[in-house]
Amino acid sequence: MDNTALISEKTCWVLTEGYAGMEGQCIGLAEKLGLNPVVKRVKATAPWTFLPARIWPEPLKMADPQTSLSPPWPDILISCGRKSAPAAAAIKKKNKGTLAIHLQVPPLPPEAFDTVIVPEHDNLRGPNVLVTRGSLHKLTEEKLVSARVEFAPLFEKYTAPRIGVLVGGSTKRQTFSIGLAKDLVSKIANAQKELQNASILLTTSRRTGEENAKIITEKLSGPNAFIWNGEGKNPYFGILAWSDYLIVTSDSANMLSEACFTGKPVYIYDLPGGSKRLRRFQEKLIEEGYARPFQGMLTPFSPPRLDEMTLIIEILRKRHNLC
Repeated sequence: MDNTALISEKTCWVLTEGYAGMEGQCIGLAEKLGLNPVVKRVKATAPWTFLPARIWPEPLKMADPQTSLSPPWPDILISCGRKSAPAAAAIKKKNKGTLAIHLQVPPLPPEAFDTVIVPEHDNLRGPNVLVTRGSLHKLTEEKLVSARVEFAPLFEKYTAPRIGVLVGGSTKRQTFSIGLAKDLVSKIANAQKELQNASILLTTSRRTGEENAKIITEKLSGPNAFIWNGEGKNPYFGILAWSDYLIVTSDSANMLSEACFTGKPVYIYDLPGGSKRLRRFQEKLIEEGYARPFQGMLTPFSPPRLDEMTLIIEILRKRHNLC
């Protein structure tokens, strides 16, 4: 690979299983490097869907039909997820000149890639492994500034302080039950009352569930509350930009990382269960002052900003001569 070429002239693929959180991390890294990535996805078919990706005999044939994995190979490949890792490693093996960067712990030796980037709560370490506190993401200061301008017509009418609420939902290891949904809205309503005239800017996710979303909407709707109904442009970045406080459910390392990037007071609403790795991450955020547990009260505090992308970009540029 010609390391003297301008980084913007290099070709880049982002390769994932198609999950928004994974793609967001890869695209965020690519954009911060000054690249214009082409998004590729893996999509296994039977019987391979039932077997670990690391034993797929021909991982390049597991590509989504709409995004084939074939030459010309990219200058830079950024992958994320266990199922994309074997295909990314196969591309690197076929074309040594491709710079292969993998996010999250791969089901292969890290030496199959040029660099592996993992969050601190994962235990993988090695000479080509970079460690971050949380997840990489697409959010930047420029995007926050832009979102504040873009969503001003929607959010400036809501009185300060504005309480931003990012609601996730059930995962393989966590259940966002109806009881928890009722408890969450009760605590949010209490915080709104205690702050006097505070507004609520809230968005749910696909994992929240219809019944829980209905409970949230019914209990919190009012003239001083915005609850996104899924119509129009996603206001997620706008909520991050306009909020004075942020309440985030504990099921998503991505949401927590993005919230803590804002430098605003972040409160974590705990959903029971979850992986030990994710729980360690949450505990570290609280221990190091990035966030506090949410128990129905919001008080101002000045957290440090969780901005690891800048450091990662600096290391990658030096390590791989990305001019």
